[in-house]
Amino acid sequence: MTTPRDLLFVAMDMESSRPVEQGDLSLALAGAEAIDLLGAEAISLDGDHIVPGHRPAMDDPLLDEAASSLDRQAMHESVGDWLWRRGRGLSSAYVAALEQDGEVTRQRGRGPFRTGQTVLVDSPARRRATDRWASDEPVLAALAAAVGIVDKRTESSPSVDDDAVATVLAAVNDAVVELEAVRQRRAIEDAAFDNIWRGQ
Repeated sequence: MTTPRDLLFVAMDMESSRPVEQGDLSLALAGAEAIDLLGAEAISLDGDHIVPGHRPAMDDPLLDEAASSLDRQAMHESVGDWLWRRGRGLSSAYVAALEQDGEVTRQRGRGPFRTGQTVLVDSPARRRATDRWASDEPVLAALAAAVGIVDKRTESSPSVDDDAVATVLAAVNDAVVELEAVRQRRAIEDAAFDNIWRGQ
């Protein structure tokens, strides 16, 4: 399995202190893709810029799509730009892929318009992700912390030794913080707009 799929399994399996935002998860999934592409030597980093490498055949269709979408121009995009570009709607794409592969099912909802809840089935892929999570594997744990599945990492948490992977993880954290700032700004603007309409 891939890191993005493992992250999604964990996100759907774990009870977090707050709901995982789809935008945060999409950014983290894009980061997980970048980490797997680093591992496959499909990319390397020049500072914080992605440099495409050889074009391996990836076993996962979404990861293969990620490799195909790399910017192969001389001026390569930054990891942050990749996260925002690749991450758009990515959590929905991964959920759909899991559903297509029979890894998730939809429980029937009540009432005529309810589509039901997406639920993981017991599968070897889910068990592998659970084992990886239980081992406190640093990359998966750091991605989970970035989206709020668990509390933030501490000094005693296992660290990531690879500098390129650490750069991607830092970019994921920065992007999630930036997205939260955008949400807060919009909430303030919406509240101010509502107050104007109410004559306050």
